[in-house]
Amino acid sequence: MRKYLFALIAFSLLASASCQQKIDNEKERIVHADQYVEAWNEGNLSLLDEVLSPECVRHYVDISEDIIGIEAIKEYITSLRTGFPDFNVTLDELIIAEDHTIGRWTITGTNTGPMGDSPPTGKKVKYSGVEVSRVVDGKTIESWVFFNQAVLLTQLGYTITPPEE
Repeated sequence: MRKYLFALIAFSLLASASCQQKIDNEKERIVHADQYVEAWNEGNLSLLDEVLSPECVRHYVDISEDIIGIEAIKEYITSLRTGFPDFNVTLDELIIAEDHTIGRWTITGTNTGPMGDSPPTGKKVKYSGVEVSRVVDGKTIESWVFFNQAVLLTQLGYTITPPEE
């Protein structure tokens, strides 16, 4: 009987410790997500050193080139915030699943600065998307970003012209 009681107590302690570790991990991931959003919204790029792996890769499904490395991601954010000084991302939903974090977000901003070679349009934008991130040792190592770029470009005043026959 003692053997079963000991086994039950040991199992309960292990299960409790495992649950606590999962809760702590979820809390850490929520803090991680909040810091990530703050880096984008405030331009506080030093926060990215806390949440991204130095070799982090961002894949955009509708942009042909990946953004590779934390410094390239910082440059991308700086460029985006130059084009949209009031850039704001709202995290609408956060799902934590094993080694992945999934964020559904909405972005707003006004294009009052240049975007690459394109002059500012002065137009306001609002669009939503999803980012799926893989987290290793507490830092994002890889992300896949999904949003409808045509919606963004249309709001900026760009048009889509059908091909001539």
